[in-house]
Amino acid sequence: MIIVAGSLCVAPEGRAAYLDTCREVIVAARSSEGCLDFHLSADPLEDGRINVYERWSGRTELDAFRGDGTGDDQSAQILGADVREYICDREIRL
Repeated sequence: MIIVAGSLCVAPEGRAAYLDTCREVIVAARSSEGCLDFHLSADPLEDGRINVYERWSGRTELDAFRGDGTGDDQSAQILGADVREYICDREIRL
């Protein structure tokens, strides 16, 4: 399993519009084979921060969805990012 987690930084006044452009991506991801969870959300404490959380069954499924990555329109709005992949070999339900 692969977990992708971190944050994006966008202009605070453009965050809502940026998240609106992500709606189709979220729908596509959640319907993709191997996607266990996919979420982008406005951080409640930092105005320009978007929290990223994805969970995938494996590398092949993640890479198949990812394709060429973020579109140019979205990339232009991202001022910074700290997003990482975590490779997990087991999970424990809480």
